[in-house]
Amino acid sequence: MGFLVMRHTITPPIRSLVAHAPRIAAAAALALCIVASAAAQGKTAGGSAVVSQTHLAWQIALESVDFSPGLIDGRIGPKTRLATSEFQRVRGLSVTGDLDAATSRALGVDRLRAQAVRTYVLQEADMAAVGPLPVGWLERSRAKRLPYPSAKEMLAEKFHTSLSTLTALNPGADAPWNRPVLRAGDRVVVPNIVSGPAPSRARRIEIDLDQKVVRVIGPGDSLAALMHCSIAAKKEKRPSGQARVTVVSFNPTYVFNPAMWPEVKGVDRKLVLPPGPRNPVGLCWIGLSLPGYGLHGTPAPEMIGKTGSHGCFRLTNWDACRLGAMVAPGTPVVFKGGGS
Repeated sequence: MGFLVMRHTITPPIRSLVAHAPRIAAAAALALCIVASAAAQGKTAGGSAVVSQTHLAWQIALESVDFSPGLIDGRIGPKTRLATSEFQRVRGLSVTGDLDAATSRALGVDRLRAQAVRTYVLQEADMAAVGPLPVGWLERSRAKRLPYPSAKEMLAEKFHTSLSTLTALNPGADAPWNRPVLRAGDRVVVPNIVSGPAPSRARRIEIDLDQKVVRVIGPGDSLAALMHCSIAAKKEKRPSGQARVTVVSFNPTYVFNPAMWPEVKGVDRKLVLPPGPRNPVGLCWIGLSLPGYGLHGTPAPEMIGKTGSHGCFRLTNWDACRLGAMVAPGTPVVFKGGGS
């Protein structure tokens, strides 16, 4: 996502502007957002992937203590291993990035393994978050909300996973998941994500531009949380030094400025896009004192860390909401590495 700016900031050196709904209590907003070796990917006789419940439990355990593994998908890649290494370092364990016996005990993986998945029954409230998603900028600006375009995308985000993982967890042509359209009352097997304790209040945020992670430093100057992010593709757009949080806005609107997007044709005025999970800045915007910079959610969680933004720091919607509950205006932000 491009650089963004709050309405009360001055001239933006950016491609887009963000206007925000009033800030609401962090706990309530977080609840709203939630109301959203190599990976063991064996094959069944029918050719569908088999998701390792041990790996799911490993990722679920990491997320429950605020060390994000990325998507909860049973695939143990660099994000999961980095989160594991940081957890091991904080706990005084051998830093290997692997799920050794000591790390498994500290995370409680054995306890979670037997309950790594569960059956979820779709609710009417879930389906209320699903609807037609306009394609063009003009059409989106006329909508009341930018919803999930399908119940499957809604479920993937609600359970912090991917569509391919849910397909693997729901094999069989007669499984509700494999029907063209899901409905309230359908039963779907999902990762059994668990809520951890209330998030710690951040003393400061450290954004590591080399590792593409956000570290939340909490009480006692210790690492309280780790989340993955996307950063600017161009080095000159990457900030350096320090900043501070100026605003935390849940369910923000998004102001599209065509002057900053010459490649977009047919739009001759600024457009305000309504809030919603498919808003370009997702479900949470954390504005910084650097004009136009912020951390925010995204409609494409599977792309976190894989693509460069225009300048801002993109997180999954659930991580952005979690981070929004940990910071407040005035929280210091430090940028590290990245050739900034």
